[in-house]
Amino acid sequence: MYKLFRSILFLFPAEKAHYLSMNMLHFLCKIGVCKKLIQKIYAPKHEESKALFSLNFKNMVGLGAGFDKNARYLTVLESLGFGFVEIGTVTPVGQEGNPKPRLFRLKEDKALINRMGFNNEGAEKIVERLSAWRKKNPSTSLIIGGNIGKNKITANEDAWKDYEKCFIALHPHVDYFVVNVSSPNTPGLRELQDKNSLKQIFSALSIYNESRERPKPVLLKIAPDLSLPQVDDVISLAMEINLDGLIVSNTTISRDNLSENTLHKNEAGGLSGAPLLKKNTTLISYMAGKLQNKIPIIASGGIFTKADAKEKLEAGASMVQVWTGFIYEGPSITKNILKQ
Repeated sequence: MYKLFRSILFLFPAEKAHYLSMNMLHFLCKIGVCKKLIQKIYAPKHEESKALFSLNFKNMVGLGAGFDKNARYLTVLESLGFGFVEIGTVTPVGQEGNPKPRLFRLKEDKALINRMGFNNEGAEKIVERLSAWRKKNPSTSLIIGGNIGKNKITANEDAWKDYEKCFIALHPHVDYFVVNVSSPNTPGLRELQDKNSLKQIFSALSIYNESRERPKPVLLKIAPDLSLPQVDDVISLAMEINLDGLIVSNTTISRDNLSENTLHKNEAGGLSGAPLLKKNTTLISYMAGKLQNKIPIIASGGIFTKADAKEKLEAGASMVQVWTGFIYEGPSITKNILKQ
């Protein structure tokens, strides 16, 4: 059924198809009987909860940042059975992002290339929406993560201020945070992955976090394109500051493992999907070995099936996030991964 629906959606530009399908599901979930039907069809029948970062996740399959940038579709995503959803990337001030088209399907490779550029409505509007959703759904078991970044116009030396602003604004409304310094689509952003820049950002967040009655877990999302010395620096810093967790990884700027005649493969931006699977697993395995289970890893990259998720867990991840897999496999992805 989804394959037929997907073939229709794929007739539209990728970004337009995304909003078309999600807005349709959003409308259906406003109708009680339709929402219950969606839950009955797509939500996992048997879930095993997962305790991590002092949080209780109803299951170990989440949706990565970038899918619901502005926290518009939380009810839909909860109905589809995701254990956690990461909103954002949120910046202090809303921004349009890069010019369209900026999202491309590589159908032959079950992949996407995006150069969205942190398009979002800004922290203030997103906080309003989160607050309203929390009030309307006080008993929700959905864990919500806040993925935060800097505005494009903010100089790197002032980047920590943008992360701090987002952190303070979102703190009462999300369950955990992810510092995103690894997107390839904001000029200079990946330079913030060096140890000194990360220290400055996490120091500012820690001061505020520790002043709260209920500090929130803070994770770091890294690029899959770091050199081994850079990865070792991240590991060293994570251990030094007692980082709560790592998300491994963001999209890649590499174009390895793509079919020779793949349309759009030379578009600028970050590549996600099936071609990233092995590269991502290798990185997880290396980092997990170095971290010796002291800092949990959430795997993100190339996860489409139960076998893909199992590969990540065996490499050392504690939970998994999907994104591109959701596009290609459809709304049953969480249910299918959690079967048996």
